[in-house]
Amino acid sequence: MASTAYYGILQAGLPEDLYVAELVHGVSWTAAVLSDGRCGVAMHTTGETVPRMFGSLIGLPLNQAGQAMLSWNMEEASEAFAAVNAFYNHPGCGYVEPETRTLAGIEVRGRTVGMVGMMIGHSNMTQEDFLSAKKLYVMDREEKAGALPDSASEFYLPLCDLVIITGSAAINKTMPRLLELSRNAEVILTGPTVSCCPALRELGIHRLSGRVITECDAMLKAIVEKRTSVNRFALPFQC
Repeated sequence: MASTAYYGILQAGLPEDLYVAELVHGVSWTAAVLSDGRCGVAMHTTGETVPRMFGSLIGLPLNQAGQAMLSWNMEEASEAFAAVNAFYNHPGCGYVEPETRTLAGIEVRGRTVGMVGMMIGHSNMTQEDFLSAKKLYVMDREEKAGALPDSASEFYLPLCDLVIITGSAAINKTMPRLLELSRNAEVILTGPTVSCCPALRELGIHRLSGRVITECDAMLKAIVEKRTSVNRFALPFQC
């Protein structure tokens, strides 16, 4: 099904010889460590109104744990994406440099821009980056100043020629619909939940912009203690 293509592409690349060794649940982030030491994160998304797909992802082969990306238990889906990102987001993936910017080389002037997830001030984007845009529509699931409710995506994304989507939309399963609504736009996925899997570009995504965790132990400790950005424990990538 087209609606599961995003998840199927990620699942297809997962190996069976790695397993999930550790999961850490933080205030804002969920982290996973694989058996080879790789570390990944995903937005901690709440919601356990339905049973888990697996009792626990710890100890499961990665290609089995990855199936939980499609779990409607959002806690479990967050864990699955953290594990999947531990595999895909590593120092050798894509273009990994300290100064890599989400909008590098992207023309904003005169364009109608849609942003799903309030990311101004995050992902190396500032308000100044959008001053030359013809129009900027920001939509967010949470109530945030200056943002429309995320349901406004149905109305405004088809009007946009540049769309920036938070990677966490994959966890709550809105990603397929957002991509469909943005099919006539240049699409960028950004944030620590984005997976550095170039095959995702087959879905009309023009840029994947996320994070590679480089200080795993420090990050694991920090996310448990308080609500914090993981960017200071990571390097940005593009692919």
